Amino acid sequence: YQRRVHGAVILQEGVAHVCLITSNMTIVKQRIETSIPRKRKSGSTQHDKGLLRFYEQILQSIQRNVRWDVVKAFLVASPGFIKDDLFKYIMDEAVKREMKDLLENKGKFVLCHSSTGFKHSLKEVMQDKAVASKLADTKAAGETKALDDFYEMLSNDPDRALYGPDHCFQAAEKDAIDILLISDSLFRSQDISQRRRYVTLVEKVRETNGEVKVFSSLHVSGEQLTQLTGVAAILRFPCPEIGNDSDDES
Repeated sequence: YQRRVHGAVILQEGVAHVCLITSNMTIVKQRIETSIPRKRKSGSTQHDKGLLRFYEQILQSIQRNVRWDVVKAFLVASPGFIKDDLFKYIMDEAVKREMKDLLENKGKFVLCHSSTGFKHSLKEVMQDKAVASKLADTKAAGETKALDDFYEMLSNDPDRALYGPDHCFQAAEKDAIDILLISDSLFRSQDISQRRRYVTLVEKVRETNGEVKVFSSLHVSGEQLTQLTGVAAILRFPCPEIGNDSDDES
């Protein structure tokens, strides 16, 4: 059900494309083109300044176009070392300017090689097995952290953590869900009305600015969530009246 979205910037010196990648299409959010002075024997000051201006334009575009609550991973692809320079620039600036969203999502960045800075080269990047494996790990790391946070909340503040369909639906009705943890297996149920019920739950949580983490049932964290009925929630505020009856397996 949940579209998996990755962000990407594919670049070469003077040309960059900031993209969003879903399972069936790549959307170019912004093309950045800037002329960078060539390196001269007398020194490379103008060249370096030009590069920094170019990197700043890319950073601004990422800030405008990337929603980190939706994007699972962010690819930085280029020929040579320009991807490494850009990533260093982004992180250095994030520290200087206290850009919390970038710092908190540092682990989502995946640096990889591409033959050019144009959109068509993204296809070869996405087909690279090493990149595919990193993307899967990035997504799984986010799921594992959410599950750890859930267990921590369950032991420290049990009125703000619950599991089981009925409890999660009750919490959603109160707009109480901060993070919904749900197994993708629930969207493959043979029972159409049950599938619709979970789709409605996800939409309700998103409408109230909650975060939804869809777990792969093939991953360890997904298996753990399945043992908790496949659906759990971390709440914005305590809901002791809902309670956590262990027999809520419906």
